Amino acid sequence: MAKRFYTLNPSDFDFDDIFNEDEITDEERDARLQSLSDPHIVRYRTKTIKSGDILEVEIYPIWDTHASTTRARREKTSREAQKRLNHKNATKNLVRLINANFTDADFWGTFTYETRRLPKSLADAQKEMQKFIRRLKYYAERHHFPPLKYVYVTEYENDEKKGKIRVHHHIVTNFPNRDVMEDLWRNGGRNQTRRLRADDSAYEGLSRYIMKDPKGAKRYVASKNLQKPQITIADHKFTRRKVNRLYSGETDARATFEKMYKGYRMTDIYGKTSDYVSGAYLYVKMHKKRRE
Repeated sequence: MAKRFYTLNPSDFDFDDIFNEDEITDEERDARLQSLSDPHIVRYRTKTIKSGDILEVEIYPIWDTHASTTRARREKTSREAQKRLNHKNATKNLVRLINANFTDADFWGTFTYETRRLPKSLADAQKEMQKFIRRLKYYAERHHFPPLKYVYVTEYENDEKKGKIRVHHHIVTNFPNRDVMEDLWRNGGRNQTRRLRADDSAYEGLSRYIMKDPKGAKRYVASKNLQKPQITIADHKFTRRKVNRLYSGETDARATFEKMYKGYRMTDIYGKTSDYVSGAYLYVKMHKKRRE
């Protein structure tokens, strides 16, 4: 069985995984608070991820090579635990990809199969979806639509009695004609297309909905022409003292981040500590301000 472990290299960390405050005792919380002053934290790194109108900020510690107060975490990772982590990361990536590439002018849809056309396997279902994508591309090119952009997810379960699978597909796309899109699906079923509607988290709710049922083989498929989220790294935006004050609530987080990232308003923030490393992890989500 493979083992997971964390070293002092920040690239080895899934910070949202190792920083966790669920079900800790008061004694453990006090110990973690003391670790915020660990002198081996040489600085805090700030990672920003811009995806369309959403700006995420992750702030996490960097330690020196003699950080004796940082304990290595070693544990056996079950297949199910690894699957959950993979799904969590895939969902996070999909949220950012959809936020970075689609707007309220675009559509999302759910496409199903009538019983006689149910595919016999997941591979057959994926082939049907690939045929559908080719028809959309061909129509878009013939009618001078913008180059087709899409992300789709296949959701399925085995139907052992019929020797087939129950399957449907979710797609997010810039194909501009929903009626034509439904006509180009050639497998019947109860199909539905809707215009996208962003909220304070843009399209995160939709993204999590279409990724809600992981089965290992289920992952999203995306067109190659999608823009990737913009990621920047900075090492001198936050001192240890400033992070500690933000974590404890002594500093006004909204005022701090909205001054630092002008043109954005803060919509979410949380902070966490860890039993395995010293310091704190801060996560901030911001939305681009709408012009009046």
